[in-house]
Amino acid sequence: MSQLSSAQSPSYSLLELASVREGDSVGQTLANSVAYARHAESLGFNRFWLAEHHNMEGISSSATAVLVGHIAGATKTLRVGSGGIMLPNHPPLVIAEQFGTLESLYPGRIDLGLGRAPGTDPITSRALRRDGMGAEQFPEDVARLQTLLGPLQPGQPVKAIPGAGTNVPIWLLGSSLYSAQLAAMRGLPYAFAGHFAPRLYREAIQVYRDNFQPSEQLDKPYVILAVPAVPADTDEEAQFLATTSYQRILSLFRGQPLWMRPPVKSMDGLWNSGEKAGVKDFLSLQMLGSEDSIREQLERLLQTVEVDELMFTVDLYDPEKRRHALDILAATRH
Repeated sequence: MSQLSSAQSPSYSLLELASVREGDSVGQTLANSVAYARHAESLGFNRFWLAEHHNMEGISSSATAVLVGHIAGATKTLRVGSGGIMLPNHPPLVIAEQFGTLESLYPGRIDLGLGRAPGTDPITSRALRRDGMGAEQFPEDVARLQTLLGPLQPGQPVKAIPGAGTNVPIWLLGSSLYSAQLAAMRGLPYAFAGHFAPRLYREAIQVYRDNFQPSEQLDKPYVILAVPAVPADTDEEAQFLATTSYQRILSLFRGQPLWMRPPVKSMDGLWNSGEKAGVKDFLSLQMLGSEDSIREQLERLLQTVEVDELMFTVDLYDPEKRRHALDILAATRH
């Protein structure tokens, strides 16, 4: 029975959407993601996960497994994985083969995080998976993946080659109580999407911890909490830089393309009071400010919830400032 290592203070990881700056190419965006991952690795960050989204202008992480391999190949020690693969979009055998191949290429460094949402709109969801099956068969699909990635059984008719016997660590991702309950029942590690759905984070994590059943993969609960962060040298600069993510979430609410836009001096005139409240609610777990400010915010957060790992989303427009933000985050652990 294996156990994920957990320090007394949470380890730090990153979630990446490969966000495209307005006017940039996808190639430039992915080069920036590689530089970002390498810098994170040099600072001792634990994981680098890539999210799956489709039909969203401004997000280039749709071919998630391809990018996991690209980042893993450009780094040496960072754990790289999916945060997550949206399982309703894919036959489990295909995912087992993809991640079994990745594990064979980069042994001991690959994570398979799974979500039950489609990560897109209904029309695109149907285009991705034509049989019409969806989230209702998520528990069965998780079980199929566990079987396909586990040891070959005598007479097993369908085998993931590569994949069988690799035992790629499976994580369940969620923003509600459903995945928390399923992760607890299956004895799997759990990641809560506080970076976009913060409302139920305490309840979901408590449900998971209270109901956890040990498994071959994990002997005690292990929780990641994803939170947005805008680290900068000063609180004032952080407030300015945060307007990039405000503009982006505003575009999401309005059904507009999600290009990363430069920060602005003021959001006045760009949103109305209702939209402002909605964006702030979306980002209610956001860590924003200087090193000292973020340290204080993290301490307050960790007084309210028990987590083993924090996974940050850092939506900054300037790639250099984005990498520098990791220096500031890393310093809060010392």
